[in-house]
Amino acid sequence: MATKSTATTATEEAQKKTAAKKTVKKAATKKSSAKKTATKKPTKNLLIVESPSKAKTIKKYLGSKFEVLSSKGHIRDLPASRLGVDIENGFTPEYIVPRKDGKAALLKELKAAAKNSKAVYLATDPDREGEAIAWHLAQMLELDEEAANRVTFNEITRKAVTEGMQKPRAIDKDLVASQQTRRVLDRIVGYKLSPFLWHKVKYGLSAGRVQSVATRWVVDREREIDAFIPQEYWNLDARFNNGKKEYTARFFGNEDGKITVSSAEENAKIRSELDGQDYTVKSLKEQEKVKNPAPPFTTSSMQQDASVHLNMHPQKTMSVAQTLYEGVDVAGLGPIGLITYMRTDSLRISDEARAAAKDFILEAYGEKYYPKTPRSFKTRQGAQDAHEAIRPTEISLTPEKIKGSLTHDQYRLYKLIWERFTASQMACVVQHVRSMEIEAAGYLFRASDTKKVFDGYSRLYRYSEEHEETSAFPDVKEGDVLDFKELVSEQKFTQPPSRYTEASLIKTLEENGIGRPSTFAPIVGTIIERDYVEREGKTLKPTNYGFVTTDLLIENFSNIVDSAFTAEMEEQLDSVEEGKKTSVDVLQSFYGDFAEALEKAEANTERRRVEAPVEESDEVCELCGRKMVYKVSRFGRFLACPGYPECKNTKPVYTKAAGSCPLCGSALVVRKTQKGKTYYTCEKGAACGFRTWDVPTNELCPKCGKTLFRHFSTLHCGTEGCDYEAPYQKNNKTENEAK
Repeated sequence: MATKSTATTATEEAQKKTAAKKTVKKAATKKSSAKKTATKKPTKNLLIVESPSKAKTIKKYLGSKFEVLSSKGHIRDLPASRLGVDIENGFTPEYIVPRKDGKAALLKELKAAAKNSKAVYLATDPDREGEAIAWHLAQMLELDEEAANRVTFNEITRKAVTEGMQKPRAIDKDLVASQQTRRVLDRIVGYKLSPFLWHKVKYGLSAGRVQSVATRWVVDREREIDAFIPQEYWNLDARFNNGKKEYTARFFGNEDGKITVSSAEENAKIRSELDGQDYTVKSLKEQEKVKNPAPPFTTSSMQQDASVHLNMHPQKTMSVAQTLYEGVDVAGLGPIGLITYMRTDSLRISDEARAAAKDFILEAYGEKYYPKTPRSFKTRQGAQDAHEAIRPTEISLTPEKIKGSLTHDQYRLYKLIWERFTASQMACVVQHVRSMEIEAAGYLFRASDTKKVFDGYSRLYRYSEEHEETSAFPDVKEGDVLDFKELVSEQKFTQPPSRYTEASLIKTLEENGIGRPSTFAPIVGTIIERDYVEREGKTLKPTNYGFVTTDLLIENFSNIVDSAFTAEMEEQLDSVEEGKKTSVDVLQSFYGDFAEALEKAEANTERRRVEAPVEESDEVCELCGRKMVYKVSRFGRFLACPGYPECKNTKPVYTKAAGSCPLCGSALVVRKTQKGKTYYTCEKGAACGFRTWDVPTNELCPKCGKTLFRHFSTLHCGTEGCDYEAPYQKNNKTENEAK
């Protein structure tokens, strides 16, 4: 058997030693690298906002030294399936991270980002809700709640963001306590009162502290209308010639005062006494009337005007306004917040905005269209006045200038806001008003005409008809006999009060101090969704459930549906925000009487069953072929097969969207997140799995023939693997807009 030589053995030993040295060196290098990595300091700051759109806009302004992430609303909340409030131990809320909407994974991502960041800042919305979101984030990310890590922006512009970042503060615990008190209060009422309604009326009904008051107003108004007894009256007009034209004077009364003509007999008597008489000018007055512009919008007035002039429901208005505030990708400018914060009850505007408005008006309209002194408006008593009025962030960005970058609804709402603010800083409308009193047979008639002397702000803001000119009567003087043509009588009847509209109900909420800017739209939306109130045209009408539950609550929980009591609760919540009261003080003062009333009501109230009228849909049950009907649960309307219990098929109710699903070809439907943000899914839901934030259109991809989707100013194909993209060209007929 052969053996290795001494030289060969020596070579092998040398190779082994060299390899060992390399291994040791490699391990040392790896250890050194790991040590360097471990000791490497983070170089970026982290800013957390609650909206992905807002994050994109702010990232543009902060640059590479900041990572900007979104919490997508509340990162944790009270559990949905139980009360989640320890009443016996100071009304302590139990917060959980919801399983749905990927919140657990998102929290993990935020924790990792926070751990690897130089500093963490919380820039959620500048109100109670935003402060609470910031506090929850601080707790979940284990941040120092006393540190100056909270920043706020009234508008999402470069200047506002830069200035906001220079003034960080600690989280306002009083603001958080106020929001938490409202949340716990509403949870107690909802989770304690709803089962009572299930037992006494119908399973699935739900009650709300503020919503119950709003429902009562609609119910009371409907009963007022039903009980109304019309009263007869007559209009009596005298018509006179003015060359080829004519003008009219209305019967007023006599020297003793106004006379109401309440019957055909009275009308005939007056007419007979006027027969053949001369009509003489008794008095003539002339004056200049000055009309001031309306103030810029608050949340309430914006919702009202959008409802009246744009036929836009309050919740849709707030959803569109949110996108304008958070940032729109404007051609040539990139993402920019176009309006100031849209949840406000203040009429205050900044000196900088006022100065910018002055410069714009002087340049666009001339000196005579700007008032002698800059305008300011007084905020109503009791308002929080935490933010400015709603206004454009850059008045130079006129609606027409950026129209191509906006959706149809964004453009309409931005135009309304921009024109209202700009007009609020313009000169007054001046009118020349003539009033004439005419005498005949001892009776008096009155006529007036209006002529616009200077159009002022109405040159821009034309939503009101109050400044229109009226038909003129001729130049006359006292004692002149007028060229009488004829008397015209018209029988009329007094009309009942009008039903509430969404706009007028919001106005009533504000006037009575119920709710706050952030809650007006949800209040109205909730009573409609829960089937206590329904839309009839533009008006609101109570359903059978609205009547029955309102009566039941009045009998057993009078304070819950009392507007004065509810307004007082709002004041107590404000006191918590101001640090004058504690959360426990407010909750204890409410809960004792409420719990006692609930116990008595459960024991003494008989069951009242109400069957809602059956509303048939066009949807056919795929299991048995019957036409499905609309039903209502505490979660809102849904479709159910009328063949129950033989057929138990149910379906959610969704609004159809434009286009079709790029995965399976089924219809697309519009859905909302808990925060009200719109997204689009396949009607088959999880069975298909398609979901997108981008807006589907009726336009088809020229490459594959599938639906095109819009992302800001770009159209793209939704089909995986298809890379077609094109600039978005505005086409109101093809773009889907969620109703």
